[in-house]
Amino acid sequence: MRSPISGYSRLTKVHKFSAAGIAAAGVAAVAFAALPGAADAETKAIDVKPVAFTSTTLGVQDQQEQLGKQSENAAKLAKSEAEAKQRAEAKAKADKERADKEAASRSEERKPIQAAPAAPAKPVYANNLDGWIREALDVMKAKGIPGSYEGIKRNIMRESTGNPRAINNWDSNAAAGIPSKGLLQVIDPTFKAYHVEGTSWDIYDPVANITAACNYAAKVYGSMDNVNSAY
Repeated sequence: MRSPISGYSRLTKVHKFSAAGIAAAGVAAVAFAALPGAADAETKAIDVKPVAFTSTTLGVQDQQEQLGKQSENAAKLAKSEAEAKQRAEAKAKADKERADKEAASRSEERKPIQAAPAAPAKPVYANNLDGWIREALDVMKAKGIPGSYEGIKRNIMRESTGNPRAINNWDSNAAAGIPSKGLLQVIDPTFKAYHVEGTSWDIYDPVANITAACNYAAKVYGSMDNVNSAY
C-alpha cells in the first residue's frame, strides 16, 4: 500500500458522494444556462400586464348601448303615440257629443216668438171744430166724462160760434174781472177747478176748453147734453 501523497488527505466515502453531487449540480446549471431564452422567459413571466379591450370588444359594447337607446326611444315613441291616440279619441267623442246635442236642439220643436202687441196708432185729428170735438170726446171717454158729439157742438155754436179765441167782455163775469173764454166760454176759476189731466193748461186750447167745460157740466147737469142755455 502506497503512502498518501504529501499535502493531500485521503478522500473518504462521504467526500466522494459530496463531490459527485457538486459536479452533478454544476452540470445541470451549465445545461440550464445553455438553454436559449431561458432567462428571458423568466423575466417576461414576471412583467405580464392585463390584456386591454380590443376594438372588437368596444364595438360590441357600442352596439349594446345603441340597442339600449333604440329600445328606450321606441318605448317613449310608443307611449307618445298611445297618449296622442287617447287625446284624439277623447276629442272625437267630445265632437260627437256636441254634434248630437246641436242636432237634437235643431230638431227640437221651438215655440214661435210672440211679438209684443203693437201700440195702437195715435189718431190723427183735423185742426178744425170737428177734429177738436172728436179729440175731446176720446179724452172724455178715457176719463169717464159723459157727453156726445151733438150736445158738445150745439153748445159750442151757441156760446162762441166755433171761435176758440172768443171772449165775453160785457157780462157779469167780465164785470167781475173773470170774463168767459174759449169755445164753451169757461171762466178761469172753473177751468182750473175742472181741468182734465193730460190736456193743455191754456184756456184757449180747444180740447182743453171743451173737456174742462164738459167735466163741469157733468158735475152740475149730469152731462153737456143736458145744457141748452147759459150754464
